[in-house]
Amino acid sequence: MLDWDRALFVSINGLAGRSGLADWAMLMLAQPSSLWLPGALVLAYWIWVDRREALIGAVALTAFIVVVDQVGAQLKQLVGRVRPCQTFADMHLLVGCGGTGSFPSNHALNTAAAAAFAQALYPKTGWITWPLVALIGVSRMYVGAHYATDVLGGWLIGWLLGAGAAWLLLRWPVFRLSNVPAP
Repeated sequence: MLDWDRALFVSINGLAGRSGLADWAMLMLAQPSSLWLPGALVLAYWIWVDRREALIGAVALTAFIVVVDQVGAQLKQLVGRVRPCQTFADMHLLVGCGGTGSFPSNHALNTAAAAAFAQALYPKTGWITWPLVALIGVSRMYVGAHYATDVLGGWLIGWLLGAGAAWLLLRWPVFRLSNVPAP
């Protein structure tokens, strides 16, 4: 393990248990279900702007995230990195240890893939999506689930896959019929 990876994990995870509000917020960010409300709001806006494009894009994004999540699961098996809870005795574990490997963080992978996908389609969305991706990534270290390199690796892989999927979707003539720039 890299020294900076260990040090960053220990410093972020060391903040856990000091504030009930911070613990609650990080636990909420660590829950996949916490993304349903922002996702529903984005979908509602997307439908309002362009119903056909929203329906095609939402189906594509949903299928894409299912595939990306499986890619992350396969990478965890290939890499076989143990989770911090299996390495450190003196850490703050706010969630279960998890039954799979540590690299990459699927939370980081999936959120970065969705953010890159959205930003490639609608460049102005980045100021909303990427801070949320960053908070979720930090939450994975805070709650004791992942090392910094697990999160960074998830972000990088997710960004590449998400931008690539959006690039392909934008080249499909059925997706965007007009040449008018998207909002």
